[in-house]
Amino acid sequence: MKEKNDQERRRKPDSPADGIIEGRNAVIEALRVGTNMDKILIARGETDASLGHIASKARERGIVVVEADRRKLDAMSQTHSHQGVIAIAAVREYVSVDDILARAKERGEAPLIVVCDEISDPHNLGAVIRTAECAGAHGVIIPKRRSAGLTAVVAKTSAGAVSHLPVARVSNLTACLKELKEEGLWVFGSAAEGSVGLYQADLKGPAAIVIGSEGSGMSRLVADNCDFIVSIPMRGKLNSLNASAAAAILLYEAVRQRSTELNG
Repeated sequence: MKEKNDQERRRKPDSPADGIIEGRNAVIEALRVGTNMDKILIARGETDASLGHIASKARERGIVVVEADRRKLDAMSQTHSHQGVIAIAAVREYVSVDDILARAKERGEAPLIVVCDEISDPHNLGAVIRTAECAGAHGVIIPKRRSAGLTAVVAKTSAGAVSHLPVARVSNLTACLKELKEEGLWVFGSAAEGSVGLYQADLKGPAAIVIGSEGSGMSRLVADNCDFIVSIPMRGKLNSLNASAAAAILLYEAVRQRSTELNG
């Protein structure tokens, strides 16, 4: 049985164990030395003072703290002694939205930013980051909650792109979109029922491309804050694309349009 379990772990290198820090002392020490963390999960209903201390310190550093069912922590744990707390390490530090805009300015380019609206699958987020980096985007923005973060699985799926492309994490995505518009960016959402065809959308100027979640697409508030809702031509029997595929199509249409403009 032990041999079978070992084989199972070897077959699943992307298991939640990647980047896991578990146990009260280990998490407190990680907080003390400033380890980059994506989020901390604390067992629901626990009132222990040390867990309260961990939650307080984490929030001071802007780390997301989530209450989780103890069974979820048990399933994630590799030591079987998580003591009611598990931290998921982030492979790199998050930046601010201003940092992303500054990157575009330094390059003398119109900003091209990808905004991910609650993409929870780390493989999808990793693929989006990889495509965005390859397309020359200046950064990716994700929400703090109900989204995958910069975990080891995301880093692996991005094929190293997380080391090169800045990722910002914001508390309120709709407020962020409003701020981007104030900075002169046009916000393009993607949806099957979009009123603007992909090849009619003008992506040459400062643009933020919003990609919705895997299941329900963009949330209503996010969609309401888009300047344009773009539809991708669908010629087959299915009427939707994987989130990372949709991101790739919109990004490379932006690349095409910008290349054409530069080349006259």
